[in-house]
Amino acid sequence: MQDTTPIERIVEAIGPRFTRLSDEIWDDPHLRWQEYGSMEKQIAAAEEFGFTVQREAGGIPTAFSAEKGEGGPVIAFLGEYDSLAGLSQASGVAEPAPNPETSNTNGQGCGHNLLGSGSLLAAVAAAKHLEEEGLPGRVRYYGCPAEEAAAGKTFMVQGGAFDGVDAAVSWHPAPVMTATQILTLSYAQVYFRYTGVASHAGADPAHGRSALDAVELCNVGVNFLREHMSDTARVHYAITDAGGHSPNVVQANASVYYVVRANTVAEMRELYDRVVKIAQGAALMTETTLEIDFDGACAEILPNVALEQALQANVESIGGVPFDDADREAAAAFTATVPEREVAGMRRFLGLPAGAVLQDGVLPLGDPNRRQQMTGSSDVGDVSWTVPTVQITGATCAVGTPGHSWQMVAQGKLPAAHKGMLHAAKAMAATAVDLMVDADLLAAARAEFEGIIAETPYDCPIPEGVVAPPLRAGNEAHLIASDHAAQVAAQVAAG
Repeated sequence: MQDTTPIERIVEAIGPRFTRLSDEIWDDPHLRWQEYGSMEKQIAAAEEFGFTVQREAGGIPTAFSAEKGEGGPVIAFLGEYDSLAGLSQASGVAEPAPNPETSNTNGQGCGHNLLGSGSLLAAVAAAKHLEEEGLPGRVRYYGCPAEEAAAGKTFMVQGGAFDGVDAAVSWHPAPVMTATQILTLSYAQVYFRYTGVASHAGADPAHGRSALDAVELCNVGVNFLREHMSDTARVHYAITDAGGHSPNVVQANASVYYVVRANTVAEMRELYDRVVKIAQGAALMTETTLEIDFDGACAEILPNVALEQALQANVESIGGVPFDDADREAAAAFTATVPEREVAGMRRFLGLPAGAVLQDGVLPLGDPNRRQQMTGSSDVGDVSWTVPTVQITGATCAVGTPGHSWQMVAQGKLPAAHKGMLHAAKAMAATAVDLMVDADLLAAARAEFEGIIAETPYDCPIPEGVVAPPLRAGNEAHLIASDHAAQVAAQVAAG
């Protein structure tokens, strides 16, 4: 581990440029595959600091890479900037209230405005440090689209975007700061589109073949499957096309969108196949036809202990996030909106005293043989099966803040969020520099990675021949329509 002080100074000096970038992306949130505005803002910042930009990383329109430095290893930083539909929220307001400053109904409910801006800040800081010290090494930042229910990085891996990278560093905003990698689930997502025969539901029902019946039977069948899945597996669905608004017409078209999750790609694929059989059975029962539109997938996270230990050492050197009384006062208003049992459970997990609303300490590195399993997913998983990868979870919001919530959106521009982002950037940049200058550390990380891959090779969860949705012929209108439908549905659900 190197002295982290020089990195910390650089981050503090240039940090305001990136907190502004984060706020600008928060102000104009874009959905998956449509992040052109957010991407351009990031590209402008990267070029401002002398990075050379390559657009369409891995062939994806809203992905890019930016590189600076010469010789040495290539260390990558992973950033994101997509948002979620229907989560418009006024900044700093501790109750559900759409953002009054825009008609955009999206919201940064997973903190990706902070994630991408913080990772780019870390990349710039690492590159500046190498330049000031005359050290070799290439810093490469990846702007990655469509993490939310779309697996953008998986398609980037498929397109060779990360070829030649020696190691990767990333982070994620959360109520918790830890260098311990939490396990994620592999997932696949798919549209089941049914086509039947329309008829008069009153006068001529016998000649109708209901696509909506097929959707409903598919959902019933999957719900019966839940008893026979592993405890950590998850299956979710949303009816994206109910066939129309008239009950007196047998619906000829209907669609349902499924997400299937399990611990590993192999387990997910097995569960996914069972869901597909149920969907096919629903078509048989209703004499409708079924089109299966595979939308994306990602692998589970592969941790790297050598990198976690290096990251932890830097976190301990830097210390906890420097929250102040004003941050705690603001956070308390948001903690009060979450059920006390959930907040109390988080406090126990973090070892925080009663009444604590922000985590400003440093957790010890967890036992790598007893990792916590979360039942969400991240396409960072596919990168981690491609190059040795490490992540820090950065404390940017109140204890108990749910992910994908109005509370997360509301806190995304507060001073506490900015402080957490700068803290994560310092830890990421310092770890990247360690990998540049310490050949033994990089060799240990690579040896650990290659040992696992030799026994369990990367199993790409995307079937051969499936390309990213924006690259599919005639798919732009479908993407816009599906995202509009998602926004309307979210608004209706919110009342």
